[in-house]
Amino acid sequence: MAEGHTKLASVSSLQKGSYVVVDGAACKVADTQTSRPGKHGHAKVRIQAIGLIDGKKRDIVMPGHDNVEVPIVEKKTAQVLSINGDVANVMDSETFETFDLQIPEELKGQVVEGCSVLYWLILSDKVMKQVK
Repeated sequence: MAEGHTKLASVSSLQKGSYVVVDGAACKVADTQTSRPGKHGHAKVRIQAIGLIDGKKRDIVMPGHDNVEVPIVEKKTAQVLSINGDVANVMDSETFETFDLQIPEELKGQVVEGCSVLYWLILSDKVMKQVK
């Protein structure tokens, strides 16, 4: 599923606001805490992440030298063809592929037929980010 849409990064390099893949879902890091290593151990990093699509909180704890998958975010533009409730049917400006995008709460009322929107492709999910 996540073929080619992720790269590996060390857990200790993640900052608040970074993106990370947890349980196959793209998440934004809400908080990180690093515990000091014990006598023979390694530092443990605890990451609180929130799913970009489902908004669910996910916690992971792993050694600081471990690698995690980080989603590669592609920023793309699409034109709004039609709107049905809080879903916009859009056409990608480069590939001309048409698909539905959920209109986020903060963009309701701004997204109108014929306008262009910026959306992010993260793993296999598409997220509308702003009206251009």
